[in-house]
Amino acid sequence: MVRRRSTFLVTIPEFSDLVIMPCTHGKTRIEAIRNGEEVIEMYLESWQAEGETIPKPQILQVA
Repeated sequence: MVRRRSTFLVTIPEFSDLVIMPCTHGKTRIEAIRNGEEVIEMYLESWQAEGETIPKPQILQVA
């Protein structure tokens, strides 16, 4: 039996103008989502403390 390893990638397009490679990952989908939430919170708290402008959320449209 061959086991495949999976890595789930989360990107944060709103942060692409402010951060180099705004993304994170996880071994499971849930872990990747949690890591993404942590990254977002970290940047938002930092930008707020520094008085920086917080990017507006983007709405992704399905083609």
